[in-house]
Amino acid sequence: MVFRQIWESMQFAWGALRSNRLRTLLSLSGITIGIFSIIFVLSVVDSMESDMRSSFDMIGSDVMFIQKWPMGPEDGAEDYEWWKYMRRRPPSIKDMERLQQRLPEAASVSFSAGTQKTAEFGNNFVEDARVNAVTYHFRDAVALNIAKGRYFTEPEVEGGRNVVVIGAVLAEGLFQGIDPLEKEITVGGLKMRVIGVFEKEGTSLFGSGFDNAAMMPYAYGVRLTGSEVEDASVVVKGRGDLSNKELKSAVISAMREVRGVRVKDSNDFSIIESTMINSVVDSIIEVFNVIGLVIGIFAILVGAFSIANIMFVSVSERTNIIGIQKALGAKNYFILNQFLFESVVLCLVGGLAGLAFVAGLVALLNRIIDFNFILPMQRIVLGISISVIVGIVAGIIPALKAARLNPVDAIRSK
Repeated sequence: MVFRQIWESMQFAWGALRSNRLRTLLSLSGITIGIFSIIFVLSVVDSMESDMRSSFDMIGSDVMFIQKWPMGPEDGAEDYEWWKYMRRRPPSIKDMERLQQRLPEAASVSFSAGTQKTAEFGNNFVEDARVNAVTYHFRDAVALNIAKGRYFTEPEVEGGRNVVVIGAVLAEGLFQGIDPLEKEITVGGLKMRVIGVFEKEGTSLFGSGFDNAAMMPYAYGVRLTGSEVEDASVVVKGRGDLSNKELKSAVISAMREVRGVRVKDSNDFSIIESTMINSVVDSIIEVFNVIGLVIGIFAILVGAFSIANIMFVSVSERTNIIGIQKALGAKNYFILNQFLFESVVLCLVGGLAGLAFVAGLVALLNRIIDFNFILPMQRIVLGISISVIVGIVAGIIPALKAARLNPVDAIRSK
């Protein structure tokens, strides 16, 4: 009996919506825009979060970078004291070698130095190719996905052989469809043999990863980067039996000894942990989520008010019919359900339309922009849930007003 009454209420509500198509369309537009706004903004935030996290998936949680410049203020300072950090000496290959001897807590210690040079092959060239001069164990700390060919052997690295692994975008720009393996290219005036090509990562908020890279053994690449370069890092990967706190303490102690830092002096280097990167990402995403929710709430409120106004008009127009229904024995809850279902159906249709627009826009953006936009299933569920909740909230007062009408007065109304 209950399901039958619910079904009749839904049929009546759907018939009322179909009979007032213009009003229904105007009502739909408000909730459609509202759902579109909140779900699209949250989907963009989800896309940014996915992009940020995938950019750092190649770095393990037990990896630390020793650099000249910190990610943020250090030693409890409120401001980023760049004038202080600028006087620091960047890490060097000698720092790495001395650190290896003093750091048994590390599974591997490696070095990376970077600069930008022009890469050439035949008549083709790519400006600002990213030169990465690394030591052999760099691959132990950073996951290097090679689509073709191979990484350097240890003798090639130690011997400073002129071999290079290049990024997918750099390979496309230089070779334009030709197989790059075993071809000789020129980077910054130095000739080197291509032995591998990285998997394509695509453009992200943090650049293009290794897509435009030319990675070579440090002993050879130092001719391009120089022995002291601002963009240099000592990369430390911890042992599995140590916590990050223990590893960081050991790294700081060993690096202070390597640099000869006095007890009373502050560190003349910075430690960048992968967990710090995740914390920064979390902070950024939290801010964008709040912005998205604020925008979405205002948009949803506009839609809710439009639905509520339309429902009040609907009750006024059908007062006479409500009186007849009550005279024929319709209960208050039947009238309540009738208008409440009408409001929910209206919001649900509008919400689904908004979600359809979001899906279409995401697909379009993925075609025209080199960035991976996503529409997670949880956002679709959220959009439908919000539509139902807004329908109930916007329709409850008009529905109660309709349910409480006196049948005699309602029948006499015109």
